[in-house]
Amino acid sequence: MWLCASIRSMSSGGAFIPPRQFFTIKTIWPPLAVKDALKEAKVTMTSIDGVAFTRGPGMPGCLGVGMNAAKTLASSLNKPLVGVHHMQAHALTPMLTSSQAPEFPFLALMISGGHTMILLASSETSFELLANTADVSIGNAFDKVSRELGLPWTDAAHRNVVGAGPMLEKVAEEHASISSCDTPAFPVPMRGRLAFSYGGLMSSVQRHVANLKGNGPLRRDTQSSIAYSFQVAAIDQLREKLSLALDLCRRRSTTITTVVISGGVASNKYLRSRLENFLGHRQLAVHYPPPSLCTDNAAMIGWASMQRFLLGDCDPYTIRLKPAWPITELQGSH
Repeated sequence: MWLCASIRSMSSGGAFIPPRQFFTIKTIWPPLAVKDALKEAKVTMTSIDGVAFTRGPGMPGCLGVGMNAAKTLASSLNKPLVGVHHMQAHALTPMLTSSQAPEFPFLALMISGGHTMILLASSETSFELLANTADVSIGNAFDKVSRELGLPWTDAAHRNVVGAGPMLEKVAEEHASISSCDTPAFPVPMRGRLAFSYGGLMSSVQRHVANLKGNGPLRRDTQSSIAYSFQVAAIDQLREKLSLALDLCRRRSTTITTVVISGGVASNKYLRSRLENFLGHRQLAVHYPPPSLCTDNAAMIGWASMQRFLLGDCDPYTIRLKPAWPITELQGSH
């Protein structure tokens, strides 16, 4: 009940979970999540061989909830414990979900609410950062533009949570059936540079919306037109930076045949279609996790921990979080 109330609060313009609700979530949810997971998997705790959790990077408060629950389970059951790198887990998810797993080396485009980066993956633990965002992430831009347009995060009855980014995608889809509204053009910043910037795009949309709001609330066709144009510019930037990264690998004589695209924003259907078409013309295989595994999930953490469990490379129960943990420092950092 409190979660729904918090989401309605964010939908109406806020962007946080109040402390009282967060305290309740972090104390009540972990046991319920464990119970539901065991029930769904049809196993008991005595069947569990180890416990994995997200060590970082991320928000310390959220990471701490998972770490404390994992430590409690592992220590009380005398099971091995492994802390996993969040972005490594996203990058390796297609190795679990694809019928033909991507082969190293491959490029990994990580697009979420917290990250926008291109990685060169040489092994399960070796990643080179080729491009990062200079300001905000693409997921953050999707959320803020959605709020700027006044789009709700839930359905009309406030029963189903849609989310800011998915709602923007849904409204943008309506643009194809609208012919009476002008479509604005938004810029793709930092052309020719192997770096992302979504702050400038977000500001362009905000200025455009502010000018329109002087004439009253935005009509639905106007919202749809702006959402569509924002998506086009956001994805055009991804295409250009992928092209630059592929050119860099070619100059280095690093053969790339596969691109992995993961993170919450990778569930966007329009984005998938545009990037598949773009990379297909370059004779590159594209691997996405299924939409349900694009956002943060336990399956990707369990999969990313598997190799270390099998090697007996586990962490002590005294392990600490790494809220700021560059993926380039993954090797040898356990």
